[in-house]
Amino acid sequence: MPLVSEYAYVAEYLYVLLVRAIALVICLPFHECAHAFVAYKLGDPTAKNQGRLTLNPFKHLDPFGAIMLMLVGIGYAKPVPIYPYHFKNPKVGMALSSLAGPLSNLLLAYFAMILYKLSIIGYFLLIEVPVAGELMANLSNIFSILVGINVGLAVFNLLPIPPLDGSRIATLFLSDRTYFSIMRYERYIMLGLFVLLFSGVLDRPLGILHSAVFSLFDFLTGYIDLLFALL
Repeated sequence: MPLVSEYAYVAEYLYVLLVRAIALVICLPFHECAHAFVAYKLGDPTAKNQGRLTLNPFKHLDPFGAIMLMLVGIGYAKPVPIYPYHFKNPKVGMALSSLAGPLSNLLLAYFAMILYKLSIIGYFLLIEVPVAGELMANLSNIFSILVGINVGLAVFNLLPIPPLDGSRIATLFLSDRTYFSIMRYERYIMLGLFVLLFSGVLDRPLGILHSAVFSLFDFLTGYIDLLFALL
């Protein structure tokens, strides 16, 4: 019996890794491409000129960030280069370009939530058809994990800690002198962030935020639940 349980655990873990690999080639590139797109629309062609205005994952992936996503479900890609002085208003342009990444993940999470609920409906409608029912069950699991990964990426990146996107958004509320004083220590702050992340100190606050956003999307897709109730 324990042996069967161990095999089930390994199979489940491999399943999660597979879904994280899917997220790796979809969610992170979408996030970085959103940064590049908004920056370009606001007047900064730097990312576009360097080939970063694309969904090609090989243009965006960072090896260590990819490993983090595979192991803990939260990772990062190579930062998109943005030159704020191309913007009419550098602070606003930088904040909007930075905000685009997390918002893109929230958008993906919302659509994944829709597909998750629709696949559950499909499962109950096809439960007596073995292959189709099992397919729908697997799809619902995949979409559920994708919701979690995208919400996790958005929440994590919105933290106002360098070098995360939230720190760039915070420039709207900080003087240039204060901001650049903080950014002098960005490398050390980043190392401290990784220590907090891997030690589990951030698990509870991130978990609370993650649950709140997940509940919000559950509410915003409530019309699908009503549709299911009418079937």
